[in-house]
Amino acid sequence: MTREWTFQKKVLAGFLGMVCLAALTSAVAVYALRAVSASKDRVISVNAQNLIGAAQLSTAVEQEVSEYRRFLIDRDMRILERRKVAMEKFGETARLLRYTVYTDEGKVMLDDIERLNNVLTAEQDKIIELRKSNVRMEVVVQTNEQEAIPMRENLRRQVDAFVDREQRLLQEAEGESTARASQASSILIGLMCLAVVFAALTAFFLSRALSRQIGSAVQHVQSSSAELQATANQQATGARESATAMNEVTTTMSELLVTSRQILESTQRVAHMAQETGSAARAGDETVVKMQEAIAAIRRQVDVIVTHMLDLGKKSQQIGSVLDIINELSEQTNILSINATIEAAGAGEAGKRFAVVGDEIRRLADRVGGSTKEIRALVEEVRSAVNATVLATEGGSKAVDAGLHHFEEVTRGYKQITALVANTTEAAREIELSTKQQTTAVEQINSAIGGAAVGARQVETSSTQTLQTATQLAHLSQDLSRIVQPHAATA
Repeated sequence: MTREWTFQKKVLAGFLGMVCLAALTSAVAVYALRAVSASKDRVISVNAQNLIGAAQLSTAVEQEVSEYRRFLIDRDMRILERRKVAMEKFGETARLLRYTVYTDEGKVMLDDIERLNNVLTAEQDKIIELRKSNVRMEVVVQTNEQEAIPMRENLRRQVDAFVDREQRLLQEAEGESTARASQASSILIGLMCLAVVFAALTAFFLSRALSRQIGSAVQHVQSSSAELQATANQQATGARESATAMNEVTTTMSELLVTSRQILESTQRVAHMAQETGSAARAGDETVVKMQEAIAAIRRQVDVIVTHMLDLGKKSQQIGSVLDIINELSEQTNILSINATIEAAGAGEAGKRFAVVGDEIRRLADRVGGSTKEIRALVEEVRSAVNATVLATEGGSKAVDAGLHHFEEVTRGYKQITALVANTTEAAREIELSTKQQTTAVEQINSAIGGAAVGARQVETSSTQTLQTATQLAHLSQDLSRIVQPHAATA
């Protein structure tokens, strides 16, 4: 049955096969692009946002603990307001993460973090009430070390584990997205190779069939010229049918051209979306860097506070030394006043005024000694407060270091996201360029087929002229008609 096909049908069949392969390749390319884009969007909108939320959760915990320790030192009620804001920020971040965390393990870890934070908050509230009730600072510090600090460290470990888990999920999602992109590339390469092999085989069989038919026609040229006049009408009819087929192919190619342009527009929109995503990722990276610089500045301020507190401790020690000297002078003055009183008593009437002066000096010495003791007690309280402040400030410095470390990890994650989005943008641009080249090729094929349709109409005209003037070439016209329409020649 294949031998009864005309050469035109064979060309049309080969062209339709190429069109089908091109349409399949375009469909696979669009599907692969959408899959890669969806995977990248999931990495950016879900995993990256979860990682940022985990870092914000850690920051809220550290801010809450910092404000709590600051209140234990200063007893300023405004600090409790800032602590309340930090607690609300923690609750809001936890609620947002509960909607975005999509694994059971992550939800369990988030529940544990909220439970530990509630327990720690309740314990801190008890210690705050102790501090408000003017309990001695040593009792408050001891209670904080025994009750609140272990809970705080446990909460930090849970938050750090949650942050590490979200970082691991982000890396796994990035690997899965890369694997999908590689798989789509392999499928596209396989379809392209299949199209090349199909085109080569089609060209080989068409050239072979054409050579065989032309050779047979040449062998029958001398014996077939008498039949040319009778079959010229059939040749004209076949030319008209060929022109009609070419018009149908032209219409099909026009529709394919419109489809290719639509695919090109979709690819351009995807490339634009990838560029916007890259811009958003770079903006997020810049924001994280600024926050990192702000935390570093806070660390420097904490170091300055520690230095000033140490200087204040040294100054309080110097005040204690001066008070020792004043106390010694007071004791010596008291002794001198007693001696003066004794001497005045021995002098009789002449020493009464001197005795009054001695009594005044002794009372003044007693007042100086009492004031010295009060000042020494105040200096000891200042020294204890300075030591507690230094300890709290060192704890804050460690918390700032931990926050700075987390922000460095977030910065590295944003840089990786920016690099992956850049790769996606580059892939979208390459697909856009390939689609443009495909559209250009379809336009060229459409133009060529239009030229072939014009040629078919010209063949129809020349067949009418041949009908009037080709009596001696009847047998040759019959063989040539078999090449175009064999059934009509044998009828």
